[in-house]
Amino acid sequence: MKNFTAKVSQFLRDEEGLELSEYAVAGSLIVLGAVAAFTTLGGDIATAIGKISAVITGTP
Repeated sequence: MKNFTAKVSQFLRDEEGLELSEYAVAGSLIVLGAVAAFTTLGGDIATAIGKISAVITGTP
């Protein structure tokens, strides 16, 4: 049991490979933020493009 406890303690202190998981978490947070922004702003952007298109083509 003492050996098992030492192995678990060593595993928890081991920082090798931690950087990769941090990059994965940061990347996923960035992607989620971008998806949320595009989802929220998507309707407003479509409306603005529609208004610009109407002005260019001259349709009321």
